[in-house]
Amino acid sequence: MSLQLKGTTYYRTAEVCELAGISRTTLFRWLKNDLLGAAVARDRRGWRLFTEAEAELLKAEANRVDGASAGD
Repeated sequence: MSLQLKGTTYYRTAEVCELAGISRTTLFRWLKNDLLGAAVARDRRGWRLFTEAEAELLKAEANRVDGASAGD
């Protein structure tokens, strides 16, 4: 369930993974490689929270295609 804080919608790790269509392992690897930079929000328990913009960035990365296809 997403959170509303000061007019901003935040998603928890499992939610953002589902929205982007990626696994938790992939998310954590991308975070380790600074895909979103260091400014990931956290709740009072220290759990990561992701904005809608960050969720869209993860979704775009998940759907990115590199290079030419095998038939080219």
